[in-house]
Amino acid sequence: MGKDTFWDTEIATSSREQIQKIQLERLQETISHIYQANPFYKQRMDGAGLDPEKIRGLDSIQKLPFTTKEDLRQNYPFGLFCSPHEQIVRVHSSSGTTGNPTVVGYTKQDLEIWAEVLARIMYDAGVRKEDVVQVSHGFGMFTGGFGFQYAAEKIGAMVIPISGGNTQRQLKVMDDYRSTVLCCTPSYALYMSEVAQKIGVDFSRFPLKIGFFGAEPWTEAMRTEIENRLSLTALDSYGLSEVIGPGVSCECLAKKGLHINEDHFLAEIIDPDSGEVLEPGQKGELVFTSLTKKAMPVIRYRTKDISYLIEETCSCGKTLMRMAKPMGRTDDMLIIRGVNVFPSQIEEVLMGIGDLEPHYLIVLDRKNYMDTLEVWVEVSEHIFQEKIMILEDFEKSIEDKLYSAIGIRIHVSLKEPQTIARSQGKAQRVLDRRKKD
Repeated sequence: MGKDTFWDTEIATSSREQIQKIQLERLQETISHIYQANPFYKQRMDGAGLDPEKIRGLDSIQKLPFTTKEDLRQNYPFGLFCSPHEQIVRVHSSSGTTGNPTVVGYTKQDLEIWAEVLARIMYDAGVRKEDVVQVSHGFGMFTGGFGFQYAAEKIGAMVIPISGGNTQRQLKVMDDYRSTVLCCTPSYALYMSEVAQKIGVDFSRFPLKIGFFGAEPWTEAMRTEIENRLSLTALDSYGLSEVIGPGVSCECLAKKGLHINEDHFLAEIIDPDSGEVLEPGQKGELVFTSLTKKAMPVIRYRTKDISYLIEETCSCGKTLMRMAKPMGRTDDMLIIRGVNVFPSQIEEVLMGIGDLEPHYLIVLDRKNYMDTLEVWVEVSEHIFQEKIMILEDFEKSIEDKLYSAIGIRIHVSLKEPQTIARSQGKAQRVLDRRKKD
């Protein structure tokens, strides 16, 4: 098969046995590394009775406790680092709005791996050195923008590190510089299209061909909306700062699941309640172990993302395990009158209804000691001008569709265009007005 510059075909088309052999070797190296380098992990392994020298199979990792975001916060800032301070060349962190931020570190080798895994993904989707890559993710402590910049530069493409915001300038740059690839959140892509329509900019005139969208859950219906509005192929890109950043997995052009870079990341699906490891095809919480990161490897990191693994060979020819497009999170699941509701379920229904704009807000409240759920959603301009009776009938039809899909009655409130707040980063889809006990 051989190896080209950006994709190792021997890895991409390996048998499951070959992949697992590579994973086991790298897992053994990683476990030995963290046991010797980090007191937190050493205590974890000793407590679990796991001798790093006696790891004989990948299932040995199931003896270890999970790592959580709370572990990172409790070891703030550098307590989970496994490389000497002088070898750490970069740190990133979360915003820390609910306590200490989660801090992650990178050695020079880690940054090279980050560029490599994301370059594989972008090259596989058709990005070449002739392309112009507009990176509209934020640049700062968030990892998003940097990963795409490094990967595109590794391929040799021209990079526009424009960051998020200033949308009219984004559109002008996109036109003037003839951008062919866009990297941002799906909600910001839709907002770009909205601004473009308002100022008379036609995306079909742009040479855009591919968009890598991630950092928030999004549905197939939203993909269709983005592709129609921006005239490009929209691919779901997945990553977490705690694992490495964007580059953990991504869809190929077949759009039948996100190929995991399995030689660098070991994936598991667990029952979020019991922690039991589930078989491929079973839906549960996604868990990752980094296999090659040196500064701050994570062992069995609970992502809180809901997905399942796909073992079958993809139509593109790659045999790498795929993960299903994330369909919600364990921590944004809403329990309303005993029914589990994910925002993504509501979005899927809304995006399938004509005359609704792709902007909505889920409003939680508590009345008479009972939780309530309401959905605000914008309608198109011409529908908003209709008579009150027609709008009321439209609201009821949406409520019926939501009830049919989810199983509880959800009040729908139609809103005037441009009245729901927009996001230039991760979209805020839930407003919780319930008083905390």
